[in-house]
Amino acid sequence: MSFHNFSRPLRVAAVALAATSVLAGCATSAGPSGNYATPIGNAPVTSNPTPYSTALYCLADYARRYNLPSPRMAVGRISDYTGSISADGGRQITQGASLMTNTALAKAGARIVERYDTSVSELELRYANNKLISDDQPNGAPEDAAYRRILAGQVPGSDFYVVGGITEVNYNIRSGGFDIAGGEVEAGGGSGLLTGKVFVMNIAIDLRLVQTTTLEVVDVVSYQKQIVGREISAGVFDFLNGNVFDISAGTSGMEPVQLAVRALVERATVEFMANLYGAPGPEVCLSPANDPLGGSPVGPTGGYYPAYANTETNNGQTRADPSRWHDRRDGDVRRGRY
Repeated sequence: MSFHNFSRPLRVAAVALAATSVLAGCATSAGPSGNYATPIGNAPVTSNPTPYSTALYCLADYARRYNLPSPRMAVGRISDYTGSISADGGRQITQGASLMTNTALAKAGARIVERYDTSVSELELRYANNKLISDDQPNGAPEDAAYRRILAGQVPGSDFYVVGGITEVNYNIRSGGFDIAGGEVEAGGGSGLLTGKVFVMNIAIDLRLVQTTTLEVVDVVSYQKQIVGREISAGVFDFLNGNVFDISAGTSGMEPVQLAVRALVERATVEFMANLYGAPGPEVCLSPANDPLGGSPVGPTGGYYPAYANTETNNGQTRADPSRWHDRRDGDVRRGRY
């Protein structure tokens, strides 16, 4: 067998070997900056709002405008109780709902005391109790004044705290799609394919507001949010002069699941803080007139405790309205932070 019969396979192997060597060199040779590769992407860090963030800002402005004191708020465990696992083995739903709640309370202008992670404070308290921590003292102060004092009542207590959990994740509560294919009947003819899919899932959260001193549950909120995903793709397969061409393109997108959790948390926080501030509803953000909402303090989202004598004008009757406090659906909500 002549060498000519091996020429083309050898050329292909040589090209493949050369390409492999180039890739290996790119992956293992550090550049002048000390990095193997420059990370791609240059998008700036941006804020992470939800459609209910504007309402939280508005509540903070409302409380400042009318000098309404915020009770001291704390956040406990808000866990994922769904147990859902993603395909790569990690949790499907965020484990950071407690952190999101702290952020939401801050947006609403609440006074927050830390109860979720007190490890540093407890460690320093133990060190201070053994006189191992010192604070800067003015010149001329007694030598033992450098030791940090432990004073009775130096840690303020909370008035209310938020606990609860993510309680539902329902996959594919509705889906649909189409699949269209066509081609020529002759041998070597081309063919085409067009597909489209859409599916809907939802998640739900149950939170409760507890009065710290009595452990009385004074407010309960339960909300769900639906999430949509879409996928469209098209492809062409054809033989041209003995060559095979397979071309395809598509696009897909899914509403962020974790951002949906943040939206649920912020919507619930709006309701909690509106109750504690005595705000009747989203009209406080724009309209000076308070329309009577009246009725029972128990609704489809759960019961609540009227913190003030405002049962005729409080926010109990409209909690289940999906457009309420939504900056794109509720015309009473201001569209900016003032």
